[in-house]
Amino acid sequence: MYPMQPGPPFQAPPFGQQPNTGGHPVGAVFLGFFVSVVVSLLYSGLVLATSRDMSLTAANTLYLAHACLNGAIVGALVGSVGHRSNGARIGGAVVAALGAFFGYANAIPLMIAESQAPSAVWDMVEYDPFFPAKAWWTDEVSDGVDWFSPLGLVVAAAAAWGLAYVVGNKRRQV
Repeated sequence: MYPMQPGPPFQAPPFGQQPNTGGHPVGAVFLGFFVSVVVSLLYSGLVLATSRDMSLTAANTLYLAHACLNGAIVGALVGSVGHRSNGARIGGAVVAALGAFFGYANAIPLMIAESQAPSAVWDMVEYDPFFPAKAWWTDEVSDGVDWFSPLGLVVAAAAAWGLAYVVGNKRRQV
């Protein structure tokens, strides 16, 4: 019988550094993407249903609320599935910002189809395929930049990253 060989001594990670705790960062971003698509579609439907009775202030408030909600939901999911992965947090922030943008941009063709005819959307796409993005960026009242639009992207990204950080770093103390 051979004598036991001593193994390397266990070394704890340096002070203040947590060991890698796993998680699924790619799955977290994909889950955030799918949920963001659903939230954006619900927002587009809500805008379509209420666009005739909505003032500009109410529309801007609803857009910022949608951006915050989209970011919060994506961030909570990314944090719970991706744990402490910085890549998952960044991916979740990008997905939430894109969800805020496409929720608004997808509502525009829906409103055109409802007010005119579905063929009008095809005519719009043939004439100017980037019309929804241009409508997102410009302000119809002052013919300038609509600053609520980029603010919504920042709100969505900040909410997603912040909530993913908080939820991902939360540990049960036993």
